Amino acid sequence: MDRRSRKRIANLYDNLLQRGYVRGKLAGDPVYAATAALLGESSLPLLDIGCGIGLLGQYLNAQGHVRRYLGLDHDPRKITAGRLAAQRAGLDDVMNLQHADAAELPPVYGNVALLDVLHYLPARRQSALLQSAARHLAPRGCLIIRNVLREESWRFHATRIEEFFLHASGWISVAPQHYPSANELRAPLENAGLDVRIEPLHGHTPFNSYLIVARPH
Repeated sequence: MDRRSRKRIANLYDNLLQRGYVRGKLAGDPVYAATAALLGESSLPLLDIGCGIGLLGQYLNAQGHVRRYLGLDHDPRKITAGRLAAQRAGLDDVMNLQHADAAELPPVYGNVALLDVLHYLPARRQSALLQSAARHLAPRGCLIIRNVLREESWRFHATRIEEFFLHASGWISVAPQHYPSANELRAPLENAGLDVRIEPLHGHTPFNSYLIVARPH
């Protein structure tokens, strides 16, 4: 995404902290382009669990991937900011952001995104959410997960430090509960009948991020 597009999206938000966050994420985080590439020309709706301020929806629409987008997040401040940004972008009829708990997913079936969400839940809730997300996939849907994985590596420790400061700053209201291993993510998805692929998605960051892609057989 070019600099002008990043600035246009950032200016949809009132808060200076949010604007800086948006510019930084769109410039340096590889997950948005990776998600767009995986979704391709799919016309299925996208359920974005833990959507934050709706940045994924803004990115996809700016790149021409227009589809029904339902974003859910437990933080009402971020939902309010995301709704206002969608309104300013003229995307009210495409982007729907709702304050909701991940344990109560609405009856939407299509593609599903879970970006940087799971480690804020205890282990048993992670498995339950993965199974629930799998049930919301359409037959040709794609479940896209980006998450830090628990490993003995310097990247993992760098990620833990970043998470400490994110929580201390108030940007993330919940502290990390459990960092999953690759097997902890793979098992419930395969048990749900999905093909699973896991690969690094570090980009130019020092963080221990992985992309997990799951599709129905």
